[in-house]
Amino acid sequence: MADADQPQIVPVANWDMLAWLWQAYRTDMAPYVNGLPYADGRYAHGPLDAYPAPDREGWLALLPHPNSGEPAPVGFGLVAGLGGARRTVDAFWVASTMRRTGLGRHFALDLISRFDGPWEIAFQHENVAAGHFWRAVAQAAFGDAWTEERRPVPHRPQVPSDHWIIST
Repeated sequence: MADADQPQIVPVANWDMLAWLWQAYRTDMAPYVNGLPYADGRYAHGPLDAYPAPDREGWLALLPHPNSGEPAPVGFGLVAGLGGARRTVDAFWVASTMRRTGLGRHFALDLISRFDGPWEIAFQHENVAAGHFWRAVAQAAFGDAWTEERRPVPHRPQVPSDHWIIST
């Protein structure tokens, strides 16, 4: 990604706007978690309800919108565990038109570099693209100082275990 194409990465100030982006994130996740919208037409928003909080932050990647030039969100990341022993990526999303441009990698590495300490990053077993993405990010961020393990999904014994990247 050329420097002129680098996103502006800022803390989430408008959580109502992030709730709209959350729906796009959950739509993308639906094939991997067997997700459907609820009766009100919205996807589950459980993890988002825990934000903001003293040990949790949300970040946006912004680029100028091609029609208006205004800074527009092209991705978000939610980070938990800021006051604990490990940081965790609770959610990470990049607009589909921006995938495979390097923006997601730049954004993920930026988030990881903002917070010292060990990290845990989960992805779904069936989401092969996410696996490739997060393994490459882990290698860039942690070198060889990371491992991967599988953990059962809480309260969902019927789905494959999630993969967890753990920096060491």
